Amino acid sequence: MDKNSNKYTFIYSILLVVIVATVLTFIAVGLGPRQEKNVELEKKANILKTINISSTTKDVEDLYNKYIVESFVVNRNGENVNGIDAFTISLKEELRKEENEQNLPVYIAKLDDGSKKYIFTLNGKGLWGGIWGYISLDSDLNTVYGVNFDHASETPGLGAEISTAVFQVNFKGKKIFDENNNFVSIDVSKKVTEGNIHAVDAVSGGTITSNGVRDMLKNCLNAYLGYIKKVKN
Repeated sequence: MDKNSNKYTFIYSILLVVIVATVLTFIAVGLGPRQEKNVELEKKANILKTINISSTTKDVEDLYNKYIVESFVVNRNGENVNGIDAFTISLKEELRKEENEQNLPVYIAKLDDGSKKYIFTLNGKGLWGGIWGYISLDSDLNTVYGVNFDHASETPGLGAEISTAVFQVNFKGKKIFDENNNFVSIDVSKKVTEGNIHAVDAVSGGTITSNGVRDMLKNCLNAYLGYIKKVKN
């Protein structure tokens, strides 16, 4: 076949595309299990961060198995849903469903001092994309013990600051119920009054992302309200 002909160029291009696609498919299939494992380890590490437990890829599973003593699924009424692994649930997908069809993962941790922490999953929207995370509450199911937030594409130095310890530490000790036991969540806004136990300062220059965190907390904790009130009572 004439290598300078259009026919040769066409056939050569098709064969090259097929070969490259085949190689990439084999690579993707081969790396799939490893990628899934990395996602699992990262998720466990983020859950542990809400109870102030630092981990590495080498010890995260041991630490998770040590401190996370229970995990289960509840519905919006706070009733247990059997037959579903809490760890496999995507809250983002659940929040797209009708409220009476939503399944919500709950994790319970027990620390070295014997105290119990309740960990809930969060998912929302920032300025440029999705934001998500976890929040842990003390045994009173009112006081925040810790949070962990992350994002898909928020602006570095601005909205992306929600994923830093400097921002997240401000949530510790805040309350999600007022003195009359009404759910108020946690506000994220500018110029928070000193001593306000229901609010934290917004990220400087990241107003929309901060609003996203505020809305995420309110919406997601509200979804868990049936379970929270059931346990509190």
